[in-house]
Amino acid sequence: MSVSSWAGGLVDWRRTLTEIKRFIAPAFKRIEQRQTAGIFIDGLLSRAERKTGWMLAEEAGLDRPYRIQSLLGRSLWSADELCERVRHYVIEALGDPDGVLVVDETGFLKKGDQSVGVARQYSGTAGRIENCQVGVFAGYASRFGHALIDRQLYLPKEWAEDPERLQKASVPEDLAFATKPTIARMMIERILDEGVPCAFVLADALYGSDSKFRSALERRKQPYVLAVRSNHTLRIFREEQLILTDTETMIDELDAQAWQALSAGEGTKGPRLYEWTRLPIARPNEDGFQRWLLARRSLRNPDAIAYYFANAPAETTLAELAAAAGLRWTIEECFLRAKDDLGLDHCEARSWHGWHRHMSLVMVAAAFLVKISAQQRRHAFGKWNETSPDDQVMAVA
Repeated sequence: MSVSSWAGGLVDWRRTLTEIKRFIAPAFKRIEQRQTAGIFIDGLLSRAERKTGWMLAEEAGLDRPYRIQSLLGRSLWSADELCERVRHYVIEALGDPDGVLVVDETGFLKKGDQSVGVARQYSGTAGRIENCQVGVFAGYASRFGHALIDRQLYLPKEWAEDPERLQKASVPEDLAFATKPTIARMMIERILDEGVPCAFVLADALYGSDSKFRSALERRKQPYVLAVRSNHTLRIFREEQLILTDTETMIDELDAQAWQALSAGEGTKGPRLYEWTRLPIARPNEDGFQRWLLARRSLRNPDAIAYYFANAPAETTLAELAAAAGLRWTIEECFLRAKDDLGLDHCEARSWHGWHRHMSLVMVAAAFLVKISAQQRRHAFGKWNETSPDDQVMAVA
């Protein structure tokens, strides 16, 4: 996908590309790093089929990929600072009170066992156990678009408990083993601490089934809609008795009239209609928040039911919960675009910092494309935000 064809000539994409390069520049220590990062980003946005060091160098007219490889490996700069700047840039473009945060993981198939974090493990991308790396990501979605805003590589226990392997891959010494829900929880808390506008946090059953993940959001009074499995155990007090049940059984006990046809958002062929229902699984707490068990049923196949835990102000409607749940697909779209168009899964770096640098640079390229789309949407909505990251560059210069 070329930059010009994506922009469609409706906005000044060259100015926007220059703008984002200026905005991320302080993340790099030297002018040579900034120039190479610009070359790297241009290559990611080019028509090059593979975004490898050699092909990015060839796209830039370089004789060899030394500069590209050095940017990911030998040079000194912070991938976390770059990621934070990408996040601020994306929120400037997409931020909205109705925006949502979505967490999910994606796999990167690998050969051999030298790349950091690679192991025989389940990959949702492949749908089976494969030799791969797995990264946990956070995405942001609003009516103006959606983009990835954070990332962290998951280290399986066999890696986390092997000091020699960790040292060889330049893994930070203070990094301990953490489950994917733990990584996601720390990631979401960091993002929310920055004041990112967020109406709901969304995630699949791996995260929704984790009580610590849910509790952390509840302590912050942060609404969420989190998928759970059909056999997730529930303890319900009914008529002063403790009843053990599961999500599927509770929903099966509801009357047919309890279901309501609602949209889960717009799809490629119009509104995505499902039947929805909910029932409270606790009394409203002192803060006025209510917990619900939420369910979505296919109109074509009534046996196809998805289950969620939801926590939000008691006045939140079923339609609002359905609309929020329907936005979880946005992070899958982010993965698809970043892999197919920008080389998210073409990382050749074997080290911890190399992986995070590659992912962060791809996120820069994706943020550029999202900013163009957001500009078009804001103009279409007649609600252009005058604030520009240019002002922020001046502030930190």
